[in-house]
Amino acid sequence: MISAAESPWVVLKFGGTSVSTAANWHNIVRVLRARLGDGLRPVVVHSAISGITDRLESLLAKAMEGQHEPVYQQIVERHRELARELRIAPGADLERHLNDLQQIAAGVALVGEVSERVRARVMATGELMATVLGAQFLRSQGLEVTWVDARTVLKSEARRGARTSVLSATCNFEPDPELQRRFSAPGHVLLTQGFIASDEDGNTVLLGRGGSDTSGAYFAAKLQARRLEIWTDVPGMFSANPRSTPTARLLKALHYDEAQEIASSGAKVLHPRCILPVRQYGIALHVYATQMPELEGTVITSAPGDSAAQVKAIAVRKGITLISLDSPGMWHQVGFLADAFQVFKDHGLSVDLISTSETNVTVSLDPAANTLDGAAIAGLVSDLSRLCRVQVIGPCASLSLVGRNIRGILHRLGDAFELFEEQKIHLVSQAANDLNFTFVIDEDQGDRLARQLHDLLIRATARDKVMGPTWEQLFSPARRSADAPPPWWHSRRSQLLDLAGRNGAAYAYDRGTIQKRVDGLAAMKSIDRRFYAIKANPHADVLRTVVERGVGLECVSQGELEHVLALFPDLPRERILFTPNFAPRSEYAFALERDLQVTLDNLHPLREWAELWRGRELFVRIDTGHGRGHHDHVRTAGLHSKFGVPLSELDELGRLARELSVRIVGLHAHAGSGVFNVHNWVETATQLAGIARRFRDVRVLDIGGGLGVPERPAQPGVDLAALDSALLEVREKNPGLELWIEPGRYLVAEAGALVAQVTQLKGKGEVQYVGIATGMNSLIRPALYGSHHEIVNLTRLDEPATETFSVVGPICESGDQLGVDRLLPPTREGDVVLIANAGAYGHAMSSHYNLRAPAKEFML
Repeated sequence: MISAAESPWVVLKFGGTSVSTAANWHNIVRVLRARLGDGLRPVVVHSAISGITDRLESLLAKAMEGQHEPVYQQIVERHRELARELRIAPGADLERHLNDLQQIAAGVALVGEVSERVRARVMATGELMATVLGAQFLRSQGLEVTWVDARTVLKSEARRGARTSVLSATCNFEPDPELQRRFSAPGHVLLTQGFIASDEDGNTVLLGRGGSDTSGAYFAAKLQARRLEIWTDVPGMFSANPRSTPTARLLKALHYDEAQEIASSGAKVLHPRCILPVRQYGIALHVYATQMPELEGTVITSAPGDSAAQVKAIAVRKGITLISLDSPGMWHQVGFLADAFQVFKDHGLSVDLISTSETNVTVSLDPAANTLDGAAIAGLVSDLSRLCRVQVIGPCASLSLVGRNIRGILHRLGDAFELFEEQKIHLVSQAANDLNFTFVIDEDQGDRLARQLHDLLIRATARDKVMGPTWEQLFSPARRSADAPPPWWHSRRSQLLDLAGRNGAAYAYDRGTIQKRVDGLAAMKSIDRRFYAIKANPHADVLRTVVERGVGLECVSQGELEHVLALFPDLPRERILFTPNFAPRSEYAFALERDLQVTLDNLHPLREWAELWRGRELFVRIDTGHGRGHHDHVRTAGLHSKFGVPLSELDELGRLARELSVRIVGLHAHAGSGVFNVHNWVETATQLAGIARRFRDVRVLDIGGGLGVPERPAQPGVDLAALDSALLEVREKNPGLELWIEPGRYLVAEAGALVAQVTQLKGKGEVQYVGIATGMNSLIRPALYGSHHEIVNLTRLDEPATETFSVVGPICESGDQLGVDRLLPPTREGDVVLIANAGAYGHAMSSHYNLRAPAKEFML
């Protein structure tokens, strides 16, 4: 056997995004020429073009219905489009694969079923077609290339008890001297496929979704390669998911064990199965970004970057299902666990985490390793119920602290554990290998807790061997998409600098941005009336701006009503909603005396103040039972939320309404804030429409607000077109019912910025602080919700951001942090810092804490 250090081979695996654009392919050429220049023999393993695997799945589904031709044409066009971008002509090999695909789809349509073998053949064509184009392009660039069918090299092994070996096969990866001889030509690039292999009879099998990483590892082991390079769309493994935690740090060096644990705990950069082959033969594994090949990436070897006890990553896996088994009789019962786990085995389900007590066993099922559809779970529960009481809990998220010697630092995790104070923790697991500590929590809390834990537990030190630059440092917010217009405050820079100079700190609002958001909602055909929830920002000029464009106003207190009526004494009363919560009787009377539309939030007013409501028309806020949003404090439905009439009280609501001759003309529901999934409002509208059938006078469904506002430049917002289309379908199914909506933050958040002068700078070890003239007394959202606001040095907006700071205010509280580990230019006293997306719940929630006045407000 040759050693890895002496090996001439380097295996380079390129993912789907890496091989889907001409720009990336030119980077691939540069990388291959560099490897050839180093005297190495490159073996390229690559995936299907991005999105094609999903389309092949769709092709099979549509073929079952005989409607596959449009999907087939999409697949054809996508490959021809890439060929045009690469300036190559699709050859006979590509046409042959396309023809085979069309014939198989036609056969599926004819027989009306898909076997596993047929599915494997169809899915394999994605890689076969992509590598045909890849080889053709590399040759056009002057490289000598040999195309290799991976199925002639990788052979699947039979696995005892395996039910899906055709679609999730494993292969032998022992060093193969004959393959090394075949691939021995110097100055030559070999190109082959990921994801596919063959069985002993030559039939196509698959290595499971994400299996191209494993293919690369198999080739590296068989060739005894010097290293395996995984090229993807991120420059290495990070200490958290950088898409949701921008302060995540590049992990420069990891041990195989650590990388395996991070990958298994939810990181998407590497498939967990790819590590075993390279570990077994001591092959270094490098992770790079195809679009930025100059970045250093992550190297994974048997030598840890740092063996000290520390948390190196926070990993989140979503879609977890928990199965809880309860039986007092299991205590000291011999064989109970064996019987229970035999049921899981019989159903082909792999158990991940396990927690046990005298009377309960709870296990987790990971969707990455199992098919967790309703039928599979129902069958499992039915069989387990013969042994004990079974409860299914989900969807959940597992949140893992990953690093060496976790037990050795448990005493330092006290502050971190406090973050779980208000969370329902379903399961806790500490790994026997001492590499992770895992919590299973509600799914919608995973990303937020990961960000908070990351800020608490992961810090870089000087000349750190493991922790590299943050995602923000590598991909600064200044690197916005060339197609995306700069935010409004770029063009208002001089005005903002002047405001901060004269006031120390100030809120500034851009009228044009508010108008743009209002007009976007006005274009929705599904919505009959729009109301602005003024609690987000009741500034007089903000209210004038929305009222001028036809939007009504939603108030939650008598104070807000008095504010609105003073500003707009002639505003038609039907354009004002009053939706109080646990308010005194006098506030309801105030609204009713002024003929305003009132929404009841619970039944106490009807039970106790009957004469106030007799003969009235009312809206009623319903608790649909499902809260949503980015934080507990913004989820406004469900058992632990104080809002709304629960579904269990609908019968009593109907009885009270009949007794008091009250006509319930509107139903209202609001699940929470910061929501981006359009199905939230569709589900709310559908549920309210069902409830409306119980109350004959209902003519309005008010589906609330809560439309999410992107916190970062690259984050997509709510798809209003998709929401409009989906709500139109609801309207069609429920004629005679109007749809109302009442957003708050959505209309004003992006229109506001908080500007403040820098007062002091301070360094404590590796942490640098920028102090500004105001803090949580002006903007409490970061402390209250853990919210993220983009922060820039407005004075030095055109200078490169090269230093990391925590931005803090002058308030005597440790929570007075407006941003942690933010990338800014070298900053000086007197500079002006801008905090973006501060137009909602900024000044409206401000205080005079410490007797410091909050920032004043100005409409530009």
